[in-house]
Amino acid sequence: MLRRLTCCWLVVAVVAIGPLAALAAEPVFPFGSELMLDGKPMRGTKRLPSLSIERDGTAAIDLWCGSLRGRADIGNGTIAITPGERDNGQCPPDRIAGDDDLVDALVHMTSWRRRGDVIELSGATTLRFRLMTN
Repeated sequence: MLRRLTCCWLVVAVVAIGPLAALAAEPVFPFGSELMLDGKPMRGTKRLPSLSIERDGTAAIDLWCGSLRGRADIGNGTIAITPGERDNGQCPPDRIAGDDDLVDALVHMTSWRRRGDVIELSGATTLRFRLMTN
């Protein structure tokens, strides 16, 4: 009888812990961290676009030349980015065009996935960002 009761409690414990372990294994979005676009700089510059999203949804986006602030709604594997006003500064036309393309891609992102230090945003296209750990 004691043996059966112990076995039953063991089964209950395993069943109860299983979902908790799965939740703990889910990747967490790196709020407040700088994410650098995984790619090569445009010709004539060393700058790479970056993205930083805070827990409250505020987003700071540095583009190929300009920058902007916006909003990001992050869910369980979902993302929606709404850009705010953009500052192009003294940008040449080719970099403004690159900024336009990047903003358009970010606006159409619908999901995110994390694999280690790589954050992949997907939608009409896919963009990979690296978590800056230095």
